[in-house]
Amino acid sequence: MDFQIYGALGILFFIFYLIPPASINATEIPQQHTKSSSTQINSNSVLVALLDSHYTELSELVEKALLLQTLEEAVSRHNITIFAPSNEALERHLDPEFKRFLLEPGNLKSLQNLLLFHIIPSRVGSKEWPEEDLASVAYETLCVEEAENHLPLTRENSGEKIVVGLAKVIRPDDVIRPDGVIHGIERLLVPRLVQEEFNRRRSLSSISAVLPEGAPVVDPRTNRLKKPATPAPAGAPPALPVYDAMAPGPSLAPAPAPGPGGPRHHFDGENQVKDFIQTLLHYGGYNELADILVNLTSLATEMGKLVSEGYVLTVLAPNDEAMAKLTTDQLSDPGAPEQIIYYHLIPEYQTEESMYNSVRRLGKVQYDTLRLPHKVVAEEGDGSVKFGQGEETAYLFDPDIYTDGRISVQGIDGVLFPFEQTVEKPASKVAPAPPTKKIAAEQKRGKLLEVSCRIAGAFGQDFQFKSCNLDL
Repeated sequence: MDFQIYGALGILFFIFYLIPPASINATEIPQQHTKSSSTQINSNSVLVALLDSHYTELSELVEKALLLQTLEEAVSRHNITIFAPSNEALERHLDPEFKRFLLEPGNLKSLQNLLLFHIIPSRVGSKEWPEEDLASVAYETLCVEEAENHLPLTRENSGEKIVVGLAKVIRPDDVIRPDGVIHGIERLLVPRLVQEEFNRRRSLSSISAVLPEGAPVVDPRTNRLKKPATPAPAGAPPALPVYDAMAPGPSLAPAPAPGPGGPRHHFDGENQVKDFIQTLLHYGGYNELADILVNLTSLATEMGKLVSEGYVLTVLAPNDEAMAKLTTDQLSDPGAPEQIIYYHLIPEYQTEESMYNSVRRLGKVQYDTLRLPHKVVAEEGDGSVKFGQGEETAYLFDPDIYTDGRISVQGIDGVLFPFEQTVEKPASKVAPAPPTKKIAAEQKRGKLLEVSCRIAGAFGQDFQFKSCNLDL
C-alpha cells in the first residue's frame, strides 16, 4: 500500500519535472496577446487618415462622441466606408440649435448614433457603386439602434453619386486605405431616431418652465423691498378691478394726451400732483420743495391745472441740503420763490435715460423752462447729467423719483439760477477829460524868405506877398 502511494507521488513529480508550469501557461498567453493586439490600429488605417484629413469638423465630433475605440474594433473585424460631410456643411449649413443639441453632454447617445449612421461596415468604392440603370442599393450602417438602418446609394443620369437620395458625393474615393475608404458628401445625414429626439427636446411640452428670479426691487415711496404678490387661487376674483388696473399709474404710461385746453379733462392733474408730492415726502430729503409747492405758493394748484389740460412736466427737484443754502435775500423779494421754482420746471417729459442719452449724443442741450425766456443747460459731467452754467450748477442726484407718463421728478443737488453774463465794472470812476481842440501848426518861414521880406519892406512892397504878412 505504501509502495503504491509513493509510486503515484513519484509519477506526479516526474510529470511536473518534465513539463514546467511556464510551458502550461504558454498556450494561454498568446491567446490573450492576440486578443489585445487585435484592437491595435496600423498607422495606414482609414481612422488615422480621417483624423489627419481635412475633415476636421467630423474628426472633432468623433473624438467628442468617444467613438474611437468602437471604430477601432470595427476596423479590426472588417473594412469600413465613411461618408464624411464637408467642414462647410457642419459649420455654416448646420442649424445652430441642432448643433447645440448634439454637443450637450446629456445627448451623447444621439451624437454617437448620428456619426455611426455615416459608416458602412463594408468597402464600397466608386467601382462598387450601382450603375444608372440599376435600382438603388441599400447598405446597413453601424447605427444599430436606428429602425431604418440602411443607406440607399444611387447614381443619377448625369453620373453623380447620391446617398439617401439627398446628399451628393462631391469627393468620391477621397481617402483610400487598405481597411477602408472615405467619400466626401455635401451635407449631414440625420437618422430618424436623432431627428425625433431633437424634436421632442425642442417641443414645449417636454420643457419645464422655470420662473426667473430677478434682483430685489425697492419701492421708491417707502424705501423698502417690494414683497411679491401672493398667488391667487384658481377662480378667485382679481385683486384690482379691470378699470383700476388699466388706469394710468407709476408703472403704466397713459396714451398720448389730447391737445391742450380739451373740454373733457382726460387727466386728473390735481391727484397726480398730490401723488408726486407725497412721493417726495416718503422718499425723504425733499421736504423743503414740497413745503414751497403746497404752503408758500400756489404752484401745486397751477401744476395740476397744466397736467389736466394735457401738458407734461419735468421737475428738477433740489434736495433739502441745496434749499438750505438759499439766503433770505433770495427768498424775500415778492414772487422770488415762484420764479425759482419756475426755472426748475421743464414743459417736457424727460427721464434720466432720455436726458443722459441726449447729452451724450449732443454735448450741451438747452431745455425750455416755465420762467420765460430763460433756458436751463444740461451737459454730461462725471458720468451723470449736469445742469446750469458758471458757478451755479447741479448734478442729477436722485434719478426718476417719480414717473407716471405725465410728471417726471428728477432730484438734483443744487438750486439753479438763470445764467447772466456780468460785465466787470472799473474799480474807480475817473471824470472824462474835456475834448481838446485841434490847433493847426504855424508855418515857419525860412531865412531866405525872411531876408526877402525885409528887403521888400524897405521899399514898401511887402504887403504884396502873403508869406510876408503871416506875422501880422
